[in-house]
Formats: sequence, C-alpha cells, structure tokens
Amino acid sequence: MNKSTSIGFIGLGTMGLPMALNLVRAGTKLIVWNRSAERCGPLVELGAIAAPSAAEIFERSETVILMLADEAATDAVLGRGLPDFTQRVAGRRIVAMGTVRPGYSFALANEIKKAGGRYVEAPVSGSRKPAEAGELVGMLAGEKEDLAEIRPILEPLCREVFDCGPAPNALRMKLAVNVFLITMVTGLAEAAHFAERHGLDLNRFITILDAGPMASDVSRIKAAKVVRRDFERQAGISDVLKNSRLVIEAAREAAIASPQMDACFTLYAETEALGLGGDDMIAVVRAIEERTTAISLAKSAESKA
Repeated sequence: MNKSTSIGFIGLGTMGLPMALNLVRAGTKLIVWNRSAERCGPLVELGAIAAPSAAEIFERSETVILMLADEAATDAVLGRGLPDFTQRVAGRRIVAMGTVRPGYSFALANEIKKAGGRYVEAPVSGSRKPAEAGELVGMLAGEKEDLAEIRPILEPLCREVFDCGPAPNALRMKLAVNVFLITMVTGLAEAAHFAERHGLDLNRFITILDAGPMASDVSRIKAAKVVRRDFERQAGISDVLKNSRLVIEAAREAAIASPQMDACFTLYAETEALGLGGDDMIAVVRAIEERTTAISLAKSAESKA
C-alpha cells in the first residue's frame, strides 16, 4: 500500500471544484480525480496531483473526501458491492460530503466499518458562491476521534463546523436546514412574482425586503437574481428537486408531515420539466409564472363562455 500524507478528493462539480481549490490554496497536499478529467486542470496548476483513476486516490491517501452527486456515483467510486470495496476503504477514513439519504449513509457507514475503514458524514450548507469564498457551514457525524481529525482539514472550506453526533445525524440536520432554505427561496420567488404582476417597483420591493427582519444573505442574493432574471446557477433546480425528494422521503419514513416541502417539490419538478434543470433555484419563479398564465387563460375562457 503506497499511502501518503496527501488528502484524496473525488468529485469536482459545481461545489467540489471550489472546495478543492480552497484546500490547495490553504496548503493541503491534495490528490484529485474526477470523471471529467479536465476539471482537474485548475487544481494541478496550483500544485495538486491528478490521479488517473479513482482507485489510485485510495491507493495514495489515508483520508479520502467524496463530493459526489448521488448514491450511484458514491457506490461506483468506492467499488461498493465488488471485491474492490474492502481494498479501497480498509485502513482509510472516508469523508462523505454529498447529500444523500440518511438511511443510505447509515448503511454505508456500517459497511465501511465492517471492512476496516472509518466513516465521517460531512454535508455542507451553502451553494457555489459560499463554496468559492470558503464560507460554507459544515455538519459532522461519526466517531469523535475521526471528527477531531477532520475538523481542521475542513477549516479552509467552512465558516463554521458543527458536530451532530453519530451518523446519519449530520445528513438529517442538513435536510432540516434545507427545509427552511427551500421554502424560503420559493416564498421569495412567489413574493417577487406577486409584486411584479401588481405592477409594483421591484427595486423598491428589494429595498423594503432588505430593510426588514426577513433580510438575509440568501434573500439579498436571490431577490437581486429574480428581479434581474439572472438564472445563472448557484444551487441548481435539479439539485434542489433532489434535495426536496430526500426531505420528503425522510419525513415519510419518520411519519412526519411536510406540507410546504410537498408543494415545493411539485414546483421544482414543474420547473425542471420546463427544461430549466440547470438554472439556479430562483428560476422556480418560471413555474409560478406558468401557473399564473394557466389561471389567466382559464379566466379568459370563462368570461367568453
């Protein structure tokens, strides 16, 4: 086994790449891999090593950070269900930072432990801009000694990091945070649409919102985006739809009502169906607009009948 003091990092997507860049800029010895190899370029320029395969990341690292899109991608890089799995995780600390089902994470933690590895849940709250600025909020779950080792590694990525107990409590906490985030941004989109359709000054709407008690970093960024019709991705519609599904599934498993998330899930599904899955989550206003158009057409047809 040719392990080194390098940290492995797999998954250089919208969030993963800026996170890895912040680690390298902070002096972390990083060895990276991504399915689309060109994503490794900016990291290599700063001194990171690009591995030719995911398997080599595990060969050369004692700690491997995974920032992957979903459970299938996680299983694939770990070789889960294959003989490769034990070889890859034994003697290593796997730090899973993606957002997946808590039940999946709990089962994976047990499998990694059984194979002789260690597992840390480390989901983060925040989108692309906080990731670029190193201002994410981290949530950790796992064994205390592992959390103590991981906490300083994550300092270049996070404004604050919170211990949440054993897995899968970090993911449950992340989903709880997402309930507030998703319903808040969806409410903001609906409020802006309401103001716009009443012919109100949207810049004045933003100024009043910013002056009031509901103002936050999120509201300021998303309100400006919805008024400018700027749908450049920070947190994508498809990602929010996935997270909404995870919240609802976790709620159902625990026999918890989720009325607002049920409504949001439908709206984000409608937005994705418009071909806007890659747009920022504030593009949910487009689905609301479609519903308004349908109401207007129905009202017009009724008046002509």
